[in-house]
Amino acid sequence: MNWKKGATGLLFALASVSTAHADVGRNTYDRGNFRSTLDYLRPLANQGDANAQMKLGQMYEEGNGVARNLALAFSWYKKAADQGRAEAQFNIGTMYDQGEGVAVDKNQAIEWYKKAAAQGHSNAQYNLAVMYDTGEGIPQNKAQAFVWYRKAAEQGDIDAQYNVGVMYDQGDGTSKDKSQALVWYLKAADQGKVEAQYNLGIMYRDGEGVGKDGSKALFWFRKAADQGDADAQYNIGAMYADGDGIKQNDPEAIIWFLKAAGQDNVEAEYNLGVMFRDGEGVARNATQAIFWFKRAAEHQYADAANNLGVMYRDGDGVPVDPVKAQEWFRKAKSLGYQGDSDDDQSAPSNTSSIPI
Repeated sequence: MNWKKGATGLLFALASVSTAHADVGRNTYDRGNFRSTLDYLRPLANQGDANAQMKLGQMYEEGNGVARNLALAFSWYKKAADQGRAEAQFNIGTMYDQGEGVAVDKNQAIEWYKKAAAQGHSNAQYNLAVMYDTGEGIPQNKAQAFVWYRKAAEQGDIDAQYNVGVMYDQGDGTSKDKSQALVWYLKAADQGKVEAQYNLGIMYRDGEGVGKDGSKALFWFRKAADQGDADAQYNIGAMYADGDGIKQNDPEAIIWFLKAAGQDNVEAEYNLGVMFRDGEGVARNATQAIFWFKRAAEHQYADAANNLGVMYRDGDGVPVDPVKAQEWFRKAKSLGYQGDSDDDQSAPSNTSSIPI
């Protein structure tokens, strides 16, 4: 995952003035009295108060009480950044990165991200990692990407935690270490990261970096599935269909394949065709089998196209139609089907790769 973090605002706090004065500014801002806030902040900002400069930058960036003006936002952020404010340095980095209020300049973005990252700003650390990871504005350097992802991850950044897990999982920018991948996936998964939850399901199912454990695989697949992840839904169905680490249960498999197929998961569509054709977990229904095989074939699944050829050839659920049978057999071959045209392709697949 290589998207970046956006600019951050500042909770209203003016450390360089008295608490009473800070409360005046904060209260007017909270009440939506932006004009009074602006009048209050501008003199402080002109006197060099970095917090006031930061807040003015935010007001101009968001158009709160003033006409939105990214150039002025940049100007005020820059004043605070030059005084060492990490939030402002990060915001200057994002504005150079995205060309907001200033021309795009990836080199400048990197320099400002580095300044903020060195002060422990987790979003800057993450964005810097992305740029090293992708080679955006800087020579690609996976080892440096890993260093900065790790720093952000240690501060609890969920995306960084997931990416650290991926890099340990693949040996990308660091040595391959499945047990460490598991540790970081768990951190991200506990914060609700669906991709991490899914990958944990794969690891527990296959025994990667941890002992095989069907119940834990099911637990994590279910977490991801409940967030709508179609691959996780499919894998739950496959585990029930195969009895893979859990008790075999075809009706339950049907339920999960239907969820995944509702999101156009082609393997779920194919397996539903098999189960309706063979009466596994459901009453045999050749019409439904043809429906699901057609869905899978339309999504370029070669075995489904071949099975349709067999059903039209044999008149299974449809009238015998040699012409349509040959059309589906040719479609299967064009999609890469390697078997004979009458091979029985009835075994549900249970493979799924880890998404990056």
